[in-house]
Amino acid sequence: MSGQNPTTSKKTWANRWTFLLAAAGSAIGLGNIWKFPYIAGQYGGGAFVMLYLLCIAVMGVPLLMAETAIGRHTRLSPLNAIRKLTSDLGASKLWGIIGWMGMLAGFLILSFYSVIAGWSLSYAWDIVTGAFSGMNTDQVGDAFGGLVSSAPRQIFWHTVFMVITLVITARGIHKGLEKGLQVMMPALFALLLIMLGYSMLETGQFMRGFDFMFSVNFSKVTGEAFVAALGQAFFTLSLGMCCLMAYGSYMPANNSIPRTAINVAALDTLMAIISGLIVFPIVFAYGLEPSAGPGLLFVSLTAAFVHMPMGELFGFLFFVLVGIAALSSAISLVEPALAWLIERTPLSRTVATVILCAAIWFVGLGTVFSMSGDLTFTLFGKNFFDLLDYFTSNILLPVGGLLVSIFAGWIMKRSTLMHELGLSVGVFNLWRAMIRVIVPLCVLTVLITALF
Repeated sequence: MSGQNPTTSKKTWANRWTFLLAAAGSAIGLGNIWKFPYIAGQYGGGAFVMLYLLCIAVMGVPLLMAETAIGRHTRLSPLNAIRKLTSDLGASKLWGIIGWMGMLAGFLILSFYSVIAGWSLSYAWDIVTGAFSGMNTDQVGDAFGGLVSSAPRQIFWHTVFMVITLVITARGIHKGLEKGLQVMMPALFALLLIMLGYSMLETGQFMRGFDFMFSVNFSKVTGEAFVAALGQAFFTLSLGMCCLMAYGSYMPANNSIPRTAINVAALDTLMAIISGLIVFPIVFAYGLEPSAGPGLLFVSLTAAFVHMPMGELFGFLFFVLVGIAALSSAISLVEPALAWLIERTPLSRTVATVILCAAIWFVGLGTVFSMSGDLTFTLFGKNFFDLLDYFTSNILLPVGGLLVSIFAGWIMKRSTLMHELGLSVGVFNLWRAMIRVIVPLCVLTVLITALF
């Protein structure tokens, strides 16, 4: 069981490994396995990967440290954490917008995240029941089109995923998540390595996929690609939505925040790179386009499972574990708003979870109907799902990260941050320069590029 913080009586993670798994679970999910390969494919492979790694190192790790430090220092939900700090420091109450934006981002992202996670559950069922047996690549693509165009099927699996999220979240983050992560994250990583071995040995296109991911064509390094890379870095690390702030409030005092932030970023990036090295050789081996978009994972990998030995077993396990990875992230997306709701209302955790998850499920119907073609509403040439994806990844998350960096760098006391981060003076000064100047300038530049 988890421990108890002596000063706040708030439970903490059982140990530093559990927190690392929880933080990694928050980061590792559909952003790595589903979104990274198709975004990289759309923006030129190696050029995007280079920009993405730069964003992770320069902005991701410093912001991970800042969010976690704020959460652990206050031991409160993100919104109340910011409110307490502004009250203690005599700063403007307007900084509370950080917490509101984080909760809104998590809410909106989970509304469409759940639909995509539902696809993985649907595929797990279809593969184990032999629905894809004997299909060629074109037929697998048609089957994916059939799923996406069917609102009832998507609603069913969207509902299943949200109910699982609700049940685990209602039980409490410790009882539900701590034990599960100790099994599902290593299992997901092990299965990805098996799939990587298949990609290397059986596709005959591994080096072509490797070159696509790591050979940089500088003509592809554009402002649009930079915006996409920053949005993906924020999306996959759960930055700007206060998830790590919420998880940091449960972090034991003797955990090293810098070491944990680096480990989480490294694990998250490694999972994304491995996913790309699995998907792209298979894409090239089966004559698919790397820029195929959101369906890339569900078409290319499924085509491989149909033809590989014991493909039904591996396919079933893979898509179940993709769903599980999505689940660990989903719980972290709920937690910031849920923690605030519990702190501010007399609602029990169970009732608050039901209300919150029901609202997220309802908004998710917009993504379902825009995918199926039943909702024809568009704005700026984007449907409901595309608008949510763009608004959260390219605006809400970067703006949230920008405000967190300014708040941590310019508003919080130096002594507080030094105590929480435990860095030497020289390294702390470097981190503070990054969080005060470099991170805000980079994010601001990309935001202006995205908007204008």
